Amino acid sequence: MGDWFEVRDYDAAGRIGELTVPRADVTVETPALLPVVNPHVRTVEPARMESEFGAEILITNGYILYGSEDARESALSDGLHDLYDFSGAIMTDSGSFQLSEYGEIDVDTREILDFQRDIGSDIGTPVDIPTPPDVSREQAADELATTQERLELAAEVETGEMLVNAPVQGSTYPDLRERAARDAYGTDLDVFPVGAMVPLLNDYRFADVVDMVAAAKRGLGADAPVHLFGAGHPMMFALAVAMGCDLFDSAAYALYARDDRYLTVRGTEHLEDLEYFPCECPICASHTPDELESCGDADRERLLAEHNLHVTFGEIRRIKQAIRQGNLLELVEARARGHPTMLDGYRALGDHAEQLEATDPATKDAFFYLSGESAARPEVLRHHQRLERLDADGEILLTEGDTNEAYDESWRVVPPFGPFPRDLSEVYPLNAEVPERLDERAYARAADGVARLAEANPDVDFTLGHTGWPARALDRVPADVDTYELGVDDAFGDPEDDADETA
Repeated sequence: MGDWFEVRDYDAAGRIGELTVPRADVTVETPALLPVVNPHVRTVEPARMESEFGAEILITNGYILYGSEDARESALSDGLHDLYDFSGAIMTDSGSFQLSEYGEIDVDTREILDFQRDIGSDIGTPVDIPTPPDVSREQAADELATTQERLELAAEVETGEMLVNAPVQGSTYPDLRERAARDAYGTDLDVFPVGAMVPLLNDYRFADVVDMVAAAKRGLGADAPVHLFGAGHPMMFALAVAMGCDLFDSAAYALYARDDRYLTVRGTEHLEDLEYFPCECPICASHTPDELESCGDADRERLLAEHNLHVTFGEIRRIKQAIRQGNLLELVEARARGHPTMLDGYRALGDHAEQLEATDPATKDAFFYLSGESAARPEVLRHHQRLERLDADGEILLTEGDTNEAYDESWRVVPPFGPFPRDLSEVYPLNAEVPERLDERAYARAADGVARLAEANPDVDFTLGHTGWPARALDRVPADVDTYELGVDDAFGDPEDDADETA
């Protein structure tokens, strides 16, 4: 693997990077969208994708070109870039999708890589086996072994400056995905697509997608560009980027347009159901739904495809800006409210907080607590992990209220983070914007922070002064930490009063 990928910015595991594609002599900024160009049906011409939509890279099916005599000869004689009139990077697929759909293809890894090199592909793909979800472990492991053999063969093929994908398979077994990623990363290949995700995406199993991507990421190095194969709907891009995906390929812009389906960042609408367009793109600004519906079939399909591209590229730009501003997880939170299965995906993301924390910046502009899912963010985990570094001694009041001179120190307690010295109050993320009406999970995580601090300082006497925390949150506070409710049990907040009562 060469030095083709460099990360410039992180937020959670999301990143802005630069993928250098030597054969095309271009550098692609990631996250990036690769529109799928069908060799036989070009709903939107690649040249327009580049000039009007900002496409820096696209993907086309090398196997279809290989199997079509006319297209094959044109690709071999003219080269892909002239054939498509596209100066950016071009990735080609190998036929693995057709293998998963039809059960067989008439080409092997060496043949298809040689062909992809000869037609001028910038990033080629070997013939892997895309094992579907939920198969037996034995099948997943056997097919994974075959895929790894083909990746090792691909590493031996003379491809010149063409980069080569190393697909990561393993069905829905996280340990197999992690092992597959580690083995793929050990080859001399360059880009790492997480494969066989389309069935999960089509069934809206976003939590499983997150778990499989997380497993693959654990097996890959930080310098590995990750492609989520088949992910073309903008509603889930922010979630996938937050988990560490860099590249997305979309045939949805054209396939959905063919069926009069209209993409949004919250889901998909049927054109016939719309009275207003909830979008500001040039297509929606210059047409009403009725006007678009009255267009001829070809024009309507093209205009819908253009809208779908505008929405999809717009979401990629929005994600990049969120990474730069450090509020990618707030964007994921907003997208998660668009569909219940997206919320499942966001909650699964929280299960991998420790993995996200490894690259999440320690300092950002602001932390917005927006729901119980915010309590699972990596910033909360990091604060709890760092509590043991804090110096604590004597009798300390942990309080949501004011200081109390009866104690040696009065620290603040802010759900969901828990306790911290007052002089850290303006330090990120402890300066978080938190609603007055908090959910139970915020208090529970704050209680976990109290427990973590008490465990790290067994010789310190801690008292918690809270504003009516739920009983289930207080149950998480260790028994050796005194508790009282501010404004109700204030008399018990004075350690000298406790001593007098004991005497």
